[in-house]
Amino acid sequence: MAFIAKQMVGNQLKSVKGALGDKEEETEEGGEGEAGGEDPEIVQARLEAEEKRKEKHRKMEEEREGMRQSIRDKYGLKKKEIPAEEEPLGAEGRIGRKKKTQAELAAEANADSDDDEFASKFSSLCCCMNFV
Repeated sequence: MAFIAKQMVGNQLKSVKGALGDKEEETEEGGEGEAGGEDPEIVQARLEAEEKRKEKHRKMEEEREGMRQSIRDKYGLKKKEIPAEEEPLGAEGRIGRKKKTQAELAAEANADSDDDEFASKFSSLCCCMNFV
C-alpha cells in the first residue's frame, strides 16, 4: 500500500517539476556535457601520458624477463610452459568425486521422479490391500 502511495506522490512531484521548466535537469546535463567536450589538447596530453606509462611498464617487464632468464641459466632451471589446451580443474587434480555433467544431473532427476511415482503407487496399493 505504501508503494502505491509513493508512486502517486512521486508522479505528482515530477509533473510539478516539469511545470517549473526543468532547470535542475538542464544543469545536470550541462555538467555532463562539459566533461565530454574537453579541450583537445588535454585529451591529447592524456593519451600521450597513457602511452608513456604503457611503454615504461613494457620496458620494466623486459628487464625482469632478462633477470629471470639469467637466473634460469645460472641455476639450470627450465621455464614453465603453459599448455595451450588445459582442462579446468582436471579430473586428476581433484580430491573429491568427479563433477556431474548436465546430462547426468537431468537423468538423475528423472530417476528420482520415477522413484517418487513408484512410491506413491505402492503406498496407494498397500492402502487398498489393507497392508498398512
